Amino acid sequence: MRAIEIRGHGGPEVLALTERPVPECGPGEVLVRVAAAGVNRPDVQQRKGLYPPPPGVTDIPGLDVAGIVESAAPGIAWPRPGDAVCALVAGGGYAEFCAVPAPQCMPVPRGLSFAQAATLPEVFFTAWNNVFWLGRLAEGETLLVQGGTSGVGLAAIQMARHLRGATVLATSSSAGKRAVCLEYGAHYVVDYREADWPEQLRALTQGRGMDVILDGQGGDYVPVELGLLATDGRLALIASHRAPRAEISTRDIYIRRLTLTGSTLRGRPPAYKGRIAHELVEQVWPLLEEGRIRSHICGTHPLEEAAAAQSVLDANAQIGKLVLTVSPLAATVPEPSP
Repeated sequence: MRAIEIRGHGGPEVLALTERPVPECGPGEVLVRVAAAGVNRPDVQQRKGLYPPPPGVTDIPGLDVAGIVESAAPGIAWPRPGDAVCALVAGGGYAEFCAVPAPQCMPVPRGLSFAQAATLPEVFFTAWNNVFWLGRLAEGETLLVQGGTSGVGLAAIQMARHLRGATVLATSSSAGKRAVCLEYGAHYVVDYREADWPEQLRALTQGRGMDVILDGQGGDYVPVELGLLATDGRLALIASHRAPRAEISTRDIYIRRLTLTGSTLRGRPPAYKGRIAHELVEQVWPLLEEGRIRSHICGTHPLEEAAAAQSVLDANAQIGKLVLTVSPLAATVPEPSP
């Protein structure tokens, strides 16, 4: 099969098209013929040597795929060969075939193409895990999304609005990106390049602060964000792009009953991811099929142009998700699974 491999750590130029053996299904897995694959910031971090795959996971990058099940290990009731699925994977998405634990598979939402479905797993899993599970966003609370036009950001904004009736604030760097945040459901958007962005956000909550903050920047943002939380607030970290360390007041955490948490999903067992998949299909997939929640494709590239796709992420020029079209099926809308 054709696949993309990482030939050393560095810029997008280290990504190269290669030939690899088609993976075999392990116990509890299905083999997916990939039509399209999502391009995510963790893929860039892996390319740079900052986010290696877990032990036993392929070195081929790519965390979400959409396609058709080619074969299934014994004992799997669903999905079955021929079913159209999208799935979160721990690696291997940038390839024509990918072995996937069956619990991590979800049906392609009705009316969505394979390319659209490939934008869903990584960002919706991440937003659900951090905003709803770890962040415990409750009905009518206030959520701040740092970097609102990332794939995770747009997923979090929409789910918070539709499933919790939350007041959603976001930050973004340009007028165009701020307009997209508003289009996708944010109530207010602030330019984080302005020196007083924390004061602007606090004023928007009449000084109360946020119940939940979702952040992928870390570093010097962390003490600022802890200061922006309301009493009993929760800060969920999903990356540390600004810096891996921060100086915080532990006294502030216990006096104001704050929660500082964070997560990665890649090393979690299939059963954990399967529970998220079940909740997404039950609560979010109907909203996708009704068009009330949408994915946003920034651009598509054929598999062999994976370097060009990641260059967009390096330039921080993306809005939503980039997609690799692995086969001509990517643009098609599959028949829904029975």
